[in-house]
Amino acid sequence: MARSTGTRTLRVEDPRLLTGTGTYVDDVVRPGMLHACFVRSPVARARIAGIDITEALRLDGVHAVFVAQDLNPGVREQWYTLNGRDDPDTPRPPLAEGEVRFVGDPVAMVVAQDRYTAEDAAELIVVDYDELPPVVDYATALESPESVHATHPGNLVGELTGRPMADLAPVFDAAPHVVGVTVHQQSYGPVPMETRGLVAEWAAPAGEMTIWAATQSPHEVRSFCARLLGVDEHRVRVVTRDTGGGFGQKVLPQREDMCVMLAAVKLPAALKWIEDRQEHLLAAGQARHEHGEARLALDADGRILAATLDHVQDAGAYPTPSPVQSGIAVGLLFPGPYRIPEGTFRSRFVFSNTSGRVAYRGPWQFESMAREVLLDTAARRLGMDPVDLRRLNMLRREDLPTANFNGMPYDHITPYETFEQALEMLDHPAFRREQERARAEGRYLGVGTCTYVEPTAGATPFHGTEGATIRIEPSGKVNVYVAGGSCGNSLETTVVQLTADALGAAIEDVSTVQGDTAITPYGAGTGGSRSGSMTAGAIAETAAGLRARILAIAGHRLEVAVEELELSDGRASVKGDPDKAITLAEIADIAYFQVHALPPGVPAGLEASGRYHTPHLMIWANATHLCTCEVDVLTGAVKLLRYIVSEDCGPMINPSVVEGQIYGGTVQGIGGALYEHLVYDGDGNPLTTTFMDYLLPTAAEVPVIELGHIETPSPGPGGYKGVGEGGAIGAAPAVVNAVADALAPLGVEITRLPLTPASIVELVEEARQRGTVTA
Repeated sequence: MARSTGTRTLRVEDPRLLTGTGTYVDDVVRPGMLHACFVRSPVARARIAGIDITEALRLDGVHAVFVAQDLNPGVREQWYTLNGRDDPDTPRPPLAEGEVRFVGDPVAMVVAQDRYTAEDAAELIVVDYDELPPVVDYATALESPESVHATHPGNLVGELTGRPMADLAPVFDAAPHVVGVTVHQQSYGPVPMETRGLVAEWAAPAGEMTIWAATQSPHEVRSFCARLLGVDEHRVRVVTRDTGGGFGQKVLPQREDMCVMLAAVKLPAALKWIEDRQEHLLAAGQARHEHGEARLALDADGRILAATLDHVQDAGAYPTPSPVQSGIAVGLLFPGPYRIPEGTFRSRFVFSNTSGRVAYRGPWQFESMAREVLLDTAARRLGMDPVDLRRLNMLRREDLPTANFNGMPYDHITPYETFEQALEMLDHPAFRREQERARAEGRYLGVGTCTYVEPTAGATPFHGTEGATIRIEPSGKVNVYVAGGSCGNSLETTVVQLTADALGAAIEDVSTVQGDTAITPYGAGTGGSRSGSMTAGAIAETAAGLRARILAIAGHRLEVAVEELELSDGRASVKGDPDKAITLAEIADIAYFQVHALPPGVPAGLEASGRYHTPHLMIWANATHLCTCEVDVLTGAVKLLRYIVSEDCGPMINPSVVEGQIYGGTVQGIGGALYEHLVYDGDGNPLTTTFMDYLLPTAAEVPVIELGHIETPSPGPGGYKGVGEGGAIGAAPAVVNAVADALAPLGVEITRLPLTPASIVELVEEARQRGTVTA
């Protein structure tokens, strides 16, 4: 039968999204709806000596003003399903209580008839701040006498370690070559098109809450709200329609979300909060801010003998969720797709008086940044081409299955194949010849790569299961219900394609309902590159029983054995005799309205629910990113020339969706390498709170992204692997290595991001002063 999976089926959500008729949180209007605005701290750290809300309450149109003593006592429980009830977590008051801990910390919430009035009232609130010395630089926070949280003296959130680094000392002492580099990555964030927001409506007589949310995980918001308010979970309904990007930032409710939930039970009407872009850059959270000392021991030929990473990560003031839990993968994945016999890591997570760390597309990305920059640095110091050093050490098919030195098991991956495919697409030898000619002319071209393995669809308690309900209506049309959480990753189209193939239905006859906790099965939503594999498993589990019932009814009506039937395009037909057939609509009519005609043992109706639980610890995807660039050493400008990605995410459910995920993640990684930076001054004041100062890459800066695919099926459902995070993992290291390669003849080494024109000019000038620059 004709299958829709593997084809470039048009996205079913495109008509509404491309015509501007989608429904986002800000499109939700409820009767008598009120609007919220937050009063935010203008200082990074201070005691709150007093708050005067008198003038704000007098403003016409203001309904209420809430401070910590009004909302914070209403918290019953506050923990994320992802972490578990007993996980030690950061203190997280809804409103700042006693002390503010970063610029943007919410101190009070104004509720008014409209956002404009709420903003005016917020200006009238007077907060008396007794300023305290802030801990701004996370890198020195462990030695600071000041504490971001009194409950965590020394500012250490937590620490994770492998085997003692001293164990590796004999290997490093005896190695012919030892190379080390300390890489610093700047603070930047997901910056989705749609900022955070929700509408909460409390029905007091029934004790029920309805929430319209911009979230990647509607069921997590529901569970969190029920715990927060101390109500039964079935009394909370969360609805998510369209979400304009999430990238990890919208998986879990943050403090402002808590405030809206808590305030809604005190109000006579629905409450809406939508943050503006300045608020978003100020308080929605940061990521990627970390550094690490990475070291390699190599033999005389360049084979890696051992590797270590000493890693420190900025958690900000209020990380969401626990940075220790989300950061563990940095050390575990540091070996990447290379043969490294021995190694270890240490990761420390540190509080600072800046906005809290949030999940961002591949939160462990620093492992690739540190490793891939280190490999290029090592190659140059050994007088090798970085390509040759990687070829010498990269895992190949004959090495699999294997485990890295931290015990992470690898299988069903193709790092060497993607690496070679990317090099072939570039014609690497030809580029090196072009590079030499350019250098002779005083131009600086460079090429950089990053090859990584990416964990997807893991068997963690929260992420390891997913459900689906499929209902074939009496008309023969098919509805499939899944948890959803789609935010640009086209789960609607994916689910429709999978269901159509599983049931042999015509794709135009299949629809999906997602993002409504009242009618969809429980699921973790979008996160961890899990949606494709886990949803495929849930649909396969659910559709199998329905398909058997459909064939049983068809065989009974057509008077043939089930084995003689095939399902395709909404018809059950006899093999070899396609005219002898019955449509899915006719089968549904029998199932619902002619129950006397059903074969023995087949129940009435055509509806089923199922749940998939992955038995796999991890499903691995992998890719190689390759970038070429030209650097103007006078202005520091970086021009990207070609960008190539070779990806192995297994069979593609829809190539257009897969490629869209790669494009989007790659652009975010390019932004992190060259443009994006959440900058703070020495007092903790943010300096990048608009798009005039927080720079994003545009179509003018990004070259055409060329894609190559290698398909190695995973052991999971359909052989599918995740692809949502890879682009953002591989892009920044590839760009950094390309710039470093371009500047290598000048003696420049890159260890700090972003690579702004000013920073590049400074690096060249420093090299000039050392006497290594002749141009």
